[in-house]
Amino acid sequence: MDTQTATALEADGLCDITTIGARSGQPRRIEIVFHHFDGRYFITGRPGAKRDWLANLIANPEFTLHLKSGHVGDLDAKAEDITDNEERAAVLYRILTESWDNEPSKANHILPRWVAGAPLVKFDLI
Repeated sequence: MDTQTATALEADGLCDITTIGARSGQPRRIEIVFHHFDGRYFITGRPGAKRDWLANLIANPEFTLHLKSGHVGDLDAKAEDITDNEERAAVLYRILTESWDNEPSKANHILPRWVAGAPLVKFDLI
């Protein structure tokens, strides 16, 4: 992996992902944010609405990550839905505080709603 790609992956960043539709089998590309902590990569969203990208990744875990902030490049990746509540809480707390700059007290207050209802996947490059 070249230095520019590695540097782009080390920071949270706006990217696109191309998934394969769970029902259609067709490629679907959306803009989304990924998060990077301790060598691991994550994608989440606000709690509430059903997310097609999550259904697509559960049905077809392999996807393409399209870097576009600071460095442009396409990388093959494979996602895994995080369902363990302890792991969800730990990762979401870091996203809420470190990526999105919420104060710890606010993050602790809203964390139960996020653990219960936010989409969350971790992914590895393949």
